[in-house]
Amino acid sequence: MTGGRAISDRPDAVYEAFIRRAADLGQASRGFHNQNYFLPLTEPVARLVDREPGTSVTVRIRRAEALPVVIRTWQDEAEILAAIKGILPHVPECLVKRNGFAIHRFVEGVPLSSVCDYGKPVDTLLIKALAGLLAQMAQVRRGALPPLPAGWPNNDDTDSQGFLQTLALMADRQIRQPNWRDFGGLFAALGIPQDALTRFAERVPAMARRPYSLLHADLHRDNLIMSYGGDPPLICVDWELATYGDPLHDLATHLVRMRYPAHQWDEVIDAWADAMQQIRPAAVNGLAKDLRHYVDFERAQSVFPDVMRAAQSLQDVPDQKSLDEAKAEVRRALEAAAVPLRLSNIPDEQEIERILFRWQAARNGGIGLSVEISDWSPDPRFPEHPAFPGSAVHDALLAEGAAPASRVFKGTGHLNSVVRVPGVDFPVVVRRKVANVDRRERGFLSEHAVLRAIEQSEIQVAAPRFLALGTSYRGEPFAIHTYEGSREGDQPPAHPVNGLLPHEANRLVDQLCALTQVNYKELDPAAGEGRFYEWLSEQLVLLVGELPKESQQLARLLGLPDATRLRQILGRHTVSPREPALLHGDLNPWNLVRRDDDLALTIIDWEMAVVGDPLYDLVRHMHLTPTRPEIRERMFRRWEKSLNLRHTVNWRSDWGVYRWIEIVRSAYVDLDRLVTGASLDAPNVRRAVDSYAMTLAAATGSLGLPSRSTANPYLARALA
Repeated sequence: MTGGRAISDRPDAVYEAFIRRAADLGQASRGFHNQNYFLPLTEPVARLVDREPGTSVTVRIRRAEALPVVIRTWQDEAEILAAIKGILPHVPECLVKRNGFAIHRFVEGVPLSSVCDYGKPVDTLLIKALAGLLAQMAQVRRGALPPLPAGWPNNDDTDSQGFLQTLALMADRQIRQPNWRDFGGLFAALGIPQDALTRFAERVPAMARRPYSLLHADLHRDNLIMSYGGDPPLICVDWELATYGDPLHDLATHLVRMRYPAHQWDEVIDAWADAMQQIRPAAVNGLAKDLRHYVDFERAQSVFPDVMRAAQSLQDVPDQKSLDEAKAEVRRALEAAAVPLRLSNIPDEQEIERILFRWQAARNGGIGLSVEISDWSPDPRFPEHPAFPGSAVHDALLAEGAAPASRVFKGTGHLNSVVRVPGVDFPVVVRRKVANVDRRERGFLSEHAVLRAIEQSEIQVAAPRFLALGTSYRGEPFAIHTYEGSREGDQPPAHPVNGLLPHEANRLVDQLCALTQVNYKELDPAAGEGRFYEWLSEQLVLLVGELPKESQQLARLLGLPDATRLRQILGRHTVSPREPALLHGDLNPWNLVRRDDDLALTIIDWEMAVVGDPLYDLVRHMHLTPTRPEIRERMFRRWEKSLNLRHTVNWRSDWGVYRWIEIVRSAYVDLDRLVTGASLDAPNVRRAVDSYAMTLAAATGSLGLPSRSTANPYLARALA
C-alpha cells in the first residue's frame, strides 16, 4: 500500500527496472543486512509513489547471502516506520515495499561515523540530542506497534527480568541455532559451548521493574544521520531491529555499539537519565544496578555475529593482513564475552589464527595463505603406524577444520576433533594442546610413547591407539589417536561421573593389574631407583612453591603451610617399598570411557603417566571419583588377589597415606583454580572447586593444623 492506494501488478515491472537502475547507477552503502542505494526517482516511479521526479530516495535490498546474525522482533520495517512517524516525524518514510526490496524517503545529511569515527569522543551537545532521541521513543504507544511475537513477556509491561531472558533465548534461537551447523565446530574450538546463551538466560537476576517502550536496538554511528539544517540535529535510520521492552536495553546496546571512549560512558548514562526523567521517570528505576546486566548481554550475544563475520571474511584464500584482522576481531569478541558467558582459557591470537586457518582451509580444498593442509611434518621418533599411513594423516587434518560442534571437545589441556578418514574404518581424534594452559601437575612420560608401549605389549588394557605425531601450520604440534567414543564418532564419550558400577570396578582393577606387565624400563630407564612416596612428596612441595603469589598468600590465610613447612609435615610419613609399575596417574572419571564389551572401560588421556607404586594409581582414582565403601572394598580385594605380593606388600597400612597426600594436594590445586579461574569450565574441575570448603577442612585437619576463619574477601571467594 502507498498512500492508501493499492499498486496493481502492472507497476511491478516499473519497480524492477528502477531496482536494476539503482544497482547500476546508484551510490551504494553496504550494511550487514541490506544493500542500500541512493539515487533520484525516475518519472514512472515518481508517479507511482506520488512524489516529484528527481526526489532522492534510498533503495534497500535485503542481502540474500547475509548471515542470520541479528535478533528480529518484527519482520516488516515498514510497519515500524508507520507506527513511529507521528512521534519521530523525521525518520525515513517507506514509499513502497515489495518482496526483497523497499524504497524509502532519503534522509538528507551525513552519517555521524563520517565526522566522528568509532572510538572517538562525541560532543556533549550531540550526546544530549542522542539521549533525547532515545527518550522520545517512550512516547510511542504499544497499540500503534505491530503485534508482538508469541512468547513475549505478557504478565505485564514492566518485567525487566523476563524481557532480558526473552532476549537471550531469542538470540540463541535466531542467531546461534541457524548458524550452528556451519560454525558450531569453530565456536567449540574457541571454547564457546552450545548452551552459552541459554545458561546466560538462566542466570539473569531479578531486576527493578521499568515500563516497556519502543527500542531502536541498533543505534550506532552509522545509523545516526546528522542533518544539514540542524533541525533536528540527529535522525535515526535503519529501524529493522526495533523491539519493545525495557528501555535499559536500548541504552546498553547504544553504549556498546557506539564504542564511546570509556571516560564518556558516565556522561552518556547521565544524559539518558536526565532525558528519561522528563518523559518517563519510572524508566530510570534501578539504573545503577541493572544497566550492567544488559551490557553483559550485548557483549555475550555479540560474540556469535562477530566471530562469524570474521570467519566469513576469510571465505576466499586470505592474505596475512586479512587473517590478522580476523583474529584480532575474534580475540576482542571473546574477551568481551568472557565474563558474561563465563568462558575460561580464552585462546591467544596465535591459537585463534591456527583455528581460523584450519576452519578456512577445510572449506577451500585444504589451502589457506598459500599453505596447504598437506604441509605437515611427521615426528621422526615414531615410525608410521601400519593402520594409518601419511595419506590418512593428510585427510584427517583436512577434515579437522570442518568437524561439527558435536565432534569437537575442548578439555582442560587439549582441543580434540573427531573425524572420519576415507579408507579407515574407525573414527580418529586429532589432538592439539590448548595454548596458555599452565597445568600445575606435570607429566613425566611421553603420552605417545606410553600408548605405543601399551599397544605393542598386547596386554588387556583398553587405551587409544597412538597413530601419528607431527607439526602442521606454523609448527603447531598435533597427535592423532583412535577415538574411544561411539563407533561412528558422532556421540560424545560416556563417563562414570557418579562412580563405577560393580563390573566396571572389576575391569578397571584388572587393567591396572595388567599395566604391571609393561616393561617400564623402556619408558623410564631410571624408574624404581628411588622411593616413590618421597618422590611424590617432593613433587607436591615443588608444586606449592611454584604457585602464583596470590594463590600462596590465600593458602596461608586459610591455614595451609608453605612449601618448607609442608616438606617437614610430609616427611613424617613413610610407605613400604613395592615393585614399581606403569601408572596412569590421573584416573578421574572423565578419563574413563564406558564401553559395551568385556573390558567395560577405556582409559584415555595418559599425559600424567608415571612409573611408581601401583597402589597409588588405585587410591588416587578413589580420591578423584565418587566411590562407595562397598565398591572400594571390592576393588581392593580384587587388586590384592590379582597381583604378586611384591606389588601389594603392606598395602593396608599404606593406602591411607596416599589418600591423605591427595587430599592435601587438592587443597592447593583447587584453591589455585579458584584464584586464577583456570579450567573452571571443565566438569572435573568444576566439581572439585564446588566442594572446596570440605576439601580445605579435610586437608587442614589431616595436617594437624587449625583452619582459619577470616572476613578477608579472598576467603569468601574461595568458599563461594
